Amino acid sequence: MKEGSETKLGEDYKVRGGSAHIDGGEKMEGGAFDGARAAELTAELRRSFDSGRTRSYEWRAAQLKGIARMIEEKEADIMAALHDDLAKPQMESFLHEISLAKASCTFALKELKRWMKPEKVPASITTFPSSAVILPEPLGIALIISAWNYPFLLSIDPVIGAIAAGNAVALKPSEVSPATSSLFAKVLPTYVDNSCIKVVEGSISETTVLLEQKWDKIFYTGSKNVGRIVMVAAAKHLTPVTLELGGKSPVIVDSNVNIKVTAKRIAVGKWGSNNGQACIAPDYILTTKAFAKTLVDALKITLDKFYGKDPLESADLSRVVNDKHFSRLTNLLNDQNVSGTIIYGGQWDEKRLKIAPTLLLDVPHDTMMMDEEIFGPLLPIITFEKIEQCFDFIQSKEKPLAAYLFTKDKKLEEKFVQTVSAGGILINDTGLHFANPHLPFGGVGESGIGAYHGKFSFDTFSHKKAVLSRSFAGEASARYPPYTQQKQKILRGLINGSFIALLLALIGWPRD
Repeated sequence: MKEGSETKLGEDYKVRGGSAHIDGGEKMEGGAFDGARAAELTAELRRSFDSGRTRSYEWRAAQLKGIARMIEEKEADIMAALHDDLAKPQMESFLHEISLAKASCTFALKELKRWMKPEKVPASITTFPSSAVILPEPLGIALIISAWNYPFLLSIDPVIGAIAAGNAVALKPSEVSPATSSLFAKVLPTYVDNSCIKVVEGSISETTVLLEQKWDKIFYTGSKNVGRIVMVAAAKHLTPVTLELGGKSPVIVDSNVNIKVTAKRIAVGKWGSNNGQACIAPDYILTTKAFAKTLVDALKITLDKFYGKDPLESADLSRVVNDKHFSRLTNLLNDQNVSGTIIYGGQWDEKRLKIAPTLLLDVPHDTMMMDEEIFGPLLPIITFEKIEQCFDFIQSKEKPLAAYLFTKDKKLEEKFVQTVSAGGILINDTGLHFANPHLPFGGVGESGIGAYHGKFSFDTFSHKKAVLSRSFAGEASARYPPYTQQKQKILRGLINGSFIALLLALIGWPRD
């Protein structure tokens, strides 16, 4: 999204208002979820956490099993909500949200006992005899503010991590996806311990008063502009944050590729991912002038095959989420410096909030389209004389959430991996790194702070507590005053790893 300097939740966030709901259907009349109610909510969560209820393996596993059961039993309702919010095709709803959420639960349940175990680490010679461990402990109460583009997955996935780590949780779904938000408020509390896991619906005012409270962790997914607001709020209480933001994720296409496979994988990563409304969707393509026509022709053939000659009628394309974002995208296309670069697509239907897959060739670098994250079905293709110039172009911009390269050239791949800084990198495909629970998912620089997925979700909601345990043996008099010359020699020897100094210290020498 476009950068801004607002100091309150502003237009990036302000799309739809609404009353607040809490605990699965109790309606707060007239926007009554104010600071007092928010304080009451956090106090209840903290009492639940302080009782120790959330710390046991049994509690954590029971909540994860409840969420897994909810996903299984409410699959049709989840799909219906996603269709109401985004006209999301059922296949995308299942593949990109429901199946990934279910897999996240299954993975956490399988690994949870191992994640919770203290990690043994070596003890140093200066503390001999002793043992040392790193003990993961829950941070406390966590606030999770989720996004509208994948409103089910991006809400429940961090909740899974927070629960696995033993925290009490408040989930604030996005009001921009009201059907999914309402589903969470009504359904989630019936499957989990709702004294420890709560859902708050609402808009700017509800989010604002939630951010005013003291949390032990805030996890936010969304725009950079609101991410800054979250950081400001968190700083007042020195609350740690994880920010999953976005950016302009580039795709470099070398001439040494399987062009048919390349075109299909780019197309499904862009338009088969919520019609481009995805933080890791390809934002623009970089290639050589000599190869551009080959790539464009392949993309046109692929798009015709995927969505037909009239893509606005395709049931396999999500709609733009709302009027505001539709207007933003059409304004990008209407830019007089951009409109002449359209080489495919460009149709739209304002009434149905539909925009066709659109290719643009050599959009001027100083346009808004090349400055802000597109987050929609528009895909500019920028050309250079040499493929190496594409690297320099990426380096000149803010670090993206994802970066993609298509090539058979291993040396080019190695250079790409070593020189391009991004939250994640994928070679010869798009988006799939998101689905690997063994890889961290998160940004770098302006594309985000922190990471999650799998064990990384557990870690982001945990504190790694250092624990050193000693017996009463091994008493070394050299560590105590008065610090004589003999004691200093012993201590220096211990610090330098001297075995003789260790023996002397263990027998209590010097005696004074």
